[in-house]
Amino acid sequence: MSTSSRVLRHWLALTLLSLFAASTAVAQPTGKAAKGRKRYTFAQRDALSPYVQNVTKNTDEEQDVDGSFTRLGYRPYTELLTEIEALRKLHSWADTTYQRRLAAIPPGGVLLVTIHRQGQKNAELGNLTVTATSKDGKEVFAQTLAPGSGRFFGRDLYQAQRAIPFPKMEPQELNVSIRDAKLYQTFDYTLTLPAAQ
Repeated sequence: MSTSSRVLRHWLALTLLSLFAASTAVAQPTGKAAKGRKRYTFAQRDALSPYVQNVTKNTDEEQDVDGSFTRLGYRPYTELLTEIEALRKLHSWADTTYQRRLAAIPPGGVLLVTIHRQGQKNAELGNLTVTATSKDGKEVFAQTLAPGSGRFFGRDLYQAQRAIPFPKMEPQELNVSIRDAKLYQTFDYTLTLPAAQ
């Protein structure tokens, strides 16, 4: 084998290797998404939902930096039932209306997902997957949200919300993560399910 053919083969191998490396670099997320979101040393209780603690930093200041804010809330069955009872008295519902509303309450309560994103296309709920795991790592709930876009929230931010029926479970602490496939980010939370009253 001549020296020129060896050099040519070596050059081709290096060219293919560099092209492969370049295509891999393009596919990887960059910036803050590549590094992941910052985490609290100790989980922080959510201001709006007493059952949820934020594990990843997810504040209004973070929203101003990268335009992504995701909040998880939880409303148990008993709270939803109390709300239906109050509305029944306020609106003087007929029994059929009350029974229909009562039957629509999920037995395990609801998870409330709220997102703020820059640009209307980024506030697409279909990009989110919610996964809950028990303390031993067993997956107990997983759902990719149905498509739905957001409304204008202010400046260049759009807001989208979704209530997700949650299955009835024993009182326990769950790890919940919301993965945004478009931003390559995962938002982590701790959810404490209350005892049924």
